[in-house]
Amino acid sequence: MITGFRQDRGQTLPMYVVVVGGLLFLAFAYFAFAQAAVARNGGQSAADAAALAGAQEMRDELTDGFIDSFDTPDELIDWLDGKGVSGADAGAAAAQLASENDSNLLNPYVDTDRLEFTAEIETRYTVGDSVIPGTENVHAKADATAVVEPRCDITPGSDPAKLIEIDCEDSIRWEIDPKDFVVEDLPEPQDLFSVHLTE
Repeated sequence: MITGFRQDRGQTLPMYVVVVGGLLFLAFAYFAFAQAAVARNGGQSAADAAALAGAQEMRDELTDGFIDSFDTPDELIDWLDGKGVSGADAGAAAAQLASENDSNLLNPYVDTDRLEFTAEIETRYTVGDSVIPGTENVHAKADATAVVEPRCDITPGSDPAKLIEIDCEDSIRWEIDPKDFVVEDLPEPQDLFSVHLTE
């Protein structure tokens, strides 16, 4: 009787070791997936910030073009419609935001027709050491696209050569004398254009 009990006890111990070892492995594997999720989330946040920075730079370019065209009223409508933007400095703005988020900007893309800026990033940090081989060399990658949307129109029937009348969303109206204005009283970029991430 005692011999049988000892044999059962001897068989239970290896099974216990295997079960505990399996549970520990699963715990470490779960931790590895959590590390990867944190890296992915950080990468996506960096991509979102970079895309928004690039699009905001495009918005600022459109606003500057609009203000600079007060002497050529025929161009005002085009600038308010988002035409004429080059996005030449959008990549630099996006790269700076990516860097501030410990990431590198890859393949920035400006779509001047759709007024979109797309940023792809790669994190400078890795997922980290884990029970899954190779994660210490894996960098998270993510991409995001932000769009600039015009918010205003020249009031129909107005004469921009005499008085620039602008109707914006939320029933906001601006009246600007192209020959006599104060820069501080002009619409801000966010008044003329909205910037947001695409779905």
